[in-house]
Amino acid sequence: MRPVVVVGPTATGKSDLGVRLALELDGEVVNADAMQLYRGMDVGTAKVTAEERRGVPHHMLDVLDVTETASVAAYQRHTRALVDELLAAGRTPVLVGGSGLYVQAVLDDLRFPGTDEAIRLRLEAELASSGPAALHERLARVDPAAALAILPGNGRRIVRALEVVELTGEPFSANLPVPGPPRWDALIVGVDRDAAELDRRVDERVRRMFAAGLVDEVGALAERGLREGRTASRALGYQQVLAALDGDGDLAAAEEETARATRRFVRRQRSWFRRDRRTTWFDGGAPRLVEEVLALLTP
Repeated sequence: MRPVVVVGPTATGKSDLGVRLALELDGEVVNADAMQLYRGMDVGTAKVTAEERRGVPHHMLDVLDVTETASVAAYQRHTRALVDELLAAGRTPVLVGGSGLYVQAVLDDLRFPGTDEAIRLRLEAELASSGPAALHERLARVDPAAALAILPGNGRRIVRALEVVELTGEPFSANLPVPGPPRWDALIVGVDRDAAELDRRVDERVRRMFAAGLVDEVGALAERGLREGRTASRALGYQQVLAALDGDGDLAAAEEETARATRRFVRRQRSWFRRDRRTTWFDGGAPRLVEEVLALLTP
């Protein structure tokens, strides 16, 4: 029995494929979308509904409050144990999601150095005063490999890399995984679509989210501390609606910006997942998609 991992950009049809594979393989779905870990973040993350789950058990959903910070290390620990439990019970784990680092943390030997609040706060203060470009230049001097892997505008990741360098005395890149045989001999399936088609699907998905009550969802979560949540408040859609509610109230502009930001995110996801040569790619719109994936599991 082999775990199956379904990855790829947002809006390609991963969730539906995951459920269909689980039904065929006597399996259970394990969420690998960082924002779907949060309770109450349903509409804006396109979390599968009870009806869409079709009776298939789903795990690693709704495990955090919006005020908590998502931790890849904690996710790695809990999800690896869960996959082992499912396998021991004779069930096929189907890991589904578009959070690349979370998926890789489960499959590969990815280490997570500790943190030092004093170092982190000092670096975050520098980030606020000098901007990410200056810190990225420093990272390029002390760890060129990490600088190549982290975008110059990703201040949060730059701060983390510099913190690890200072804390451990070794390059941050030394803690990055080197993909090898996937843990448990997992089958990694990538789902993608034509770029223009996927842009249209993203736009339609965002329209549906706003029509289905995303603004009300954000308002309710704000009362539960969404603004204070370091991870949850940055989620696509939630970030834009919060900015509108706290600013000029232009929700139409928030919807347009959510669609633009999601299209940019899709391109970053595609770039991330395409680097892993272990992944077998499929067209999300293929009429016999499930059969094609199952054929890879046939000896």
